[in-house]
Amino acid sequence: MNFCEAAYHSITTRIEQAGLRAGHGDTRLLAVSKTQPTAAVLALHKAGQRAFGENYVQEALAKQRELAALGVAPDALEWHLIGPLQSNKCREVAQHFDWLQTLDRAKLVEPLSRYRPPQRAPLNVLIQVNIDDEASKSGCSPADAAALADEVAKAPGLRLRGLMAIPAPMPGLDPRRDAFRRMRALFDTLRATHAGIDTLSMGMSDDFELAIAEGATMVRIGTALFGARRNDAATP
Repeated sequence: MNFCEAAYHSITTRIEQAGLRAGHGDTRLLAVSKTQPTAAVLALHKAGQRAFGENYVQEALAKQRELAALGVAPDALEWHLIGPLQSNKCREVAQHFDWLQTLDRAKLVEPLSRYRPPQRAPLNVLIQVNIDDEASKSGCSPADAAALADEVAKAPGLRLRGLMAIPAPMPGLDPRRDAFRRMRALFDTLRATHAGIDTLSMGMSDDFELAIAEGATMVRIGTALFGARRNDAATP
């Protein structure tokens, strides 16, 4: 068993146990494969992982092409964009991704919906919330999330699934616990008005069990699965 396989089985066990302690349903694992080679994605897929998260559109498209050349069926993997979306990338995201986790402004809704191929299911969308009001971080304010959710819900090519957040990297877990709880409260409020909302994406390699305890239904993990990532200081 190689590192990725061993790490995958360890992480999935910890996710399952955290969910049992929290007393809620299954929490999905999103493998953050940014900067990792296609071979690492393939190895983790063979171990049982289906959903992968990428920060950069072009990097994800290159991996999709390489995996297709290796005989991996396009629908065998589920691709999530978890990096900021630029307006000029809406067409590629709408055509080649299954999920967008970082919608943060209304002007992206119409082009994403328009470019979504009609033969494909609607693009699953999470609204990114800047829960700690960081100037350097993407995401809408908590106060604007409801209005943006309404816009997504009306778009025929999109499917509103919930919220995503990256709390500020503060020392200790208590500040992040507070951020997770505020996200859960916002999630519950939106879910009361939008029946299709079912996904709260929060928690990374160093705090995913805490996030699950506070209500996460999806956690985004990279370093704990693949090891240290190249040319990147963040550690999902």
